[in-house]
Amino acid sequence: MFNKETEYALRGLVYIKLQNIQEKRPGTTEVAKEIEAPYFYTAKILQRLVRAGFLESMKGKGGGFYFDQDKPDLTLGRLISSIEGDSSFTGCGFGLKQCSASNPCPVHEKYAPIREAINKLVSEETVQSLATKVYKDKLQPVKKKKR
Repeated sequence: MFNKETEYALRGLVYIKLQNIQEKRPGTTEVAKEIEAPYFYTAKILQRLVRAGFLESMKGKGGGFYFDQDKPDLTLGRLISSIEGDSSFTGCGFGLKQCSASNPCPVHEKYAPIREAINKLVSEETVQSLATKVYKDKLQPVKKKKR
């Protein structure tokens, strides 16, 4: 649904937040390995995220990437918009430039609720909320099946 850069950014940020919850600051090599992305591409994406103010980095021993606790949580919509623009949330499901209620494409009526659901999801969920969900899932004991 989203381009590779967005996918890697999202997975990378969630991984970094997971590590931050455990009071760790991962470096580029670790992030790239964990999200199964090329190292140099990951480095470029993380640098962009730091420049955009979504993420902080520290060099040297004990360094790595981390989230500034004083900043508000990063919504998925804000992250996606910064990488891909807003067309993911407003564009035509059929790919037309001139699609509207008065000039609908063949899938306009059926795609509108999908677009609304996506907009709701990306405005409500944050990188931090996703990381917290993953972290809690990892802490849950595995239930044994009854025989």
